[in-house]
Amino acid sequence: MSGFIFSVSLIFLLSLVFSASLYLIGSFIAPKSKNTSDKLAPYACGENLPAKKFQVNAERFFIYITYFIIFDISAFILTTSFGHGFYPIVFCIIILLAIVTLLPLWRREE
Repeated sequence: MSGFIFSVSLIFLLSLVFSASLYLIGSFIAPKSKNTSDKLAPYACGENLPAKKFQVNAERFFIYITYFIIFDISAFILTTSFGHGFYPIVFCIIILLAIVTLLPLWRREE
């Protein structure tokens, strides 16, 4: 058991050393820029544009997340459940009911 723990810790330390060495090599190779104001300036065809505040509609975002979770879980369950009788059909009906329930929320936002 102690050999397994040692090997995992050794691999972890080796990966840390490797990633740190890659970071240091990259910092030496990367071109140096003395003018930091150019880095922070917005670029749009050479014009200085005022920064706009980006606002996220959280309710619409959560609706997208809910649809993603429904389709992600349904894809996983449907791919692993074929050949098990009527369970995939029942699950498809549950998915359709969830989507139909969420559609009025989607339509209200548009």
